[in-house]
Amino acid sequence: MPVGEWGYFPRMFDGFIDQRIDVGEVELRVRYAGQGLPVLLIHGHPRTGSTWHRVAPQLVSRGFAVVCPDMRGYGRSGKAAIRPDHAQQSKRAVAGDMVRLMGALGHSTFAVVGHDRGCYVALRLALDHPAEVSRLVVMDGVPISEALARCDARFARDWYHWFFFAQPDKPERAIAADPDAWYSAARPEGMGAENYLEFREAIHDEATVRAMLEDYRAGLGVDRDHEEADRRAGRVVRCPTLFLWSTRDDMEDLYGDPLAVWRPWASDLRGESIDSGHHVAEENPDDLTAALVRFLA
Repeated sequence: MPVGEWGYFPRMFDGFIDQRIDVGEVELRVRYAGQGLPVLLIHGHPRTGSTWHRVAPQLVSRGFAVVCPDMRGYGRSGKAAIRPDHAQQSKRAVAGDMVRLMGALGHSTFAVVGHDRGCYVALRLALDHPAEVSRLVVMDGVPISEALARCDARFARDWYHWFFFAQPDKPERAIAADPDAWYSAARPEGMGAENYLEFREAIHDEATVRAMLEDYRAGLGVDRDHEEADRRAGRVVRCPTLFLWSTRDDMEDLYGDPLAVWRPWASDLRGESIDSGHHVAEENPDDLTAALVRFLA
């Protein structure tokens, strides 16, 4: 067994294939295993695909083919050249990566689960590639345009990082000064030691930090524009959609009934809450897995 600062720990993703796959503009680091219905799990900020290490093996044991990539820019995946409008890190660009990745793995249709920033990619996948996405799960987030339309003083105070991260240069310098202090809420005891080590590797890599910030810069610009164009065109998600939110996150505090925010975006929507903080895949993997199996099976 490997040993780290926190003692011995089992290998994450035991039995999974771990490789890099060329999807065009970048190569993606991806771990995958299993047979059956394909399920793509998309992580959020500032995590990598390893955030799913307590959920993915359970899904494999229940008969799913599970794919856990690092999104472009994040973790050990490739970093695209930065464009003036930040579109290289748009959810449309990331969604395109995911379709090509799943195709390379032999999956022409698949279910998508996205958490945090990954839920925006999952939404974009379902809107831009409806023939490929069979079921959609979005977790702990509402569409970017909806969040911004409801932005008030409380949102600006509690979610200030959306606006700080969108500024040029300064957030990179602030994070680089002490990445561990900036992301101090992450602890190996809760994340799992190996997951924590992978997370620390990411936040200490300057290219990864810049790409993660580009995600937010795209969010306030091209991503919002894409969503607003969808609404004007009356485009909605046509596949069955599940929204999951963590009871100890702030979805209900910000939006009251978060399902009400999602209803205009999906023609077949259902939802439920899970007793957890924000990083539900790490904090309550068993209840999350059960909810996913009920919906996806």
